[in-house]
Amino acid sequence: MVANLKILASVFKLRIGVFCALAAIAGALVTKNSLPETGPVLAVALAVLLSAAAAGAFNHYWERDLDPKMARTRNRPFVTGLFKAGPAWPIGLLALTAASVALAAYAANAWAALHVFLGAFVYGIVYTVWLKRRTAWNIVIGGLSGSFAVLAGAAVAVPGLSPESLVLALVLFLWTPPHFWSLATALKDDYAAAGVPMLPVVMSESGTNKIILANTVALVASSLLPVMFGAGWLYLGAALLGGGWFLHKSIQLVRHPGRKAAMGNFFASLIQLVLLLTAVMVEPLLAG
Repeated sequence: MVANLKILASVFKLRIGVFCALAAIAGALVTKNSLPETGPVLAVALAVLLSAAAAGAFNHYWERDLDPKMARTRNRPFVTGLFKAGPAWPIGLLALTAASVALAAYAANAWAALHVFLGAFVYGIVYTVWLKRRTAWNIVIGGLSGSFAVLAGAAVAVPGLSPESLVLALVLFLWTPPHFWSLATALKDDYAAAGVPMLPVVMSESGTNKIILANTVALVASSLLPVMFGAGWLYLGAALLGGGWFLHKSIQLVRHPGRKAAMGNFFASLIQLVLLLTAVMVEPLLAG
């Protein structure tokens, strides 16, 4: 039973879905003086989680021809034959996405539903189908899926687009490339074997690391912008602490390149995101 649950969690990429759901909750709480009701926020966060899970499972389904070529993915269920890649999968995942969009529309509004749909569409179709095998900048555009999670949650509090939600969406957009490129640097041999043109595969290690550093600088700078829109000391402290650590590890990656430094930078990115989202969620609750 536990093993089966672990397999399903892996196929539906639930860890990514949970981060997206947290981003949606943070988006709902980021707009100043617009604290929404708990029920709709949790419903939209669930919708984001389910739509992200559908997109993640579709990624497994679509890439079943690539996965055998990579050590990291060659034991995925669609590769081993544990799951049969029949038409029921895309039909079922489309139905799950539609249900998620409907849940967001029912619990909140059409804006939230639109952003839930766009988040799944960007990851499932734009990134997985259109861009991943064609361009090294695939993850840059694919990173919009996290931004749409923020906007879906924000729409619960303020239908439309508020300055605070747009800034937090920008932070998520800039966070994804250095996060993923750090992991791809550590796994570049896998991507090269599969013929996937990730940035570390098509560019020198030195060039890739400098781009990661430049992107991290832009990210850390953007993460301070919410202070201009009313974010308090808790958020500022989290942004400085998490951003400073991520920036330090990115500098170390440039100075001392290698797999260990790349993974260190990858984990630093996770620490930064957790600190930022936690601060965004906790601060308005402390303010009452």
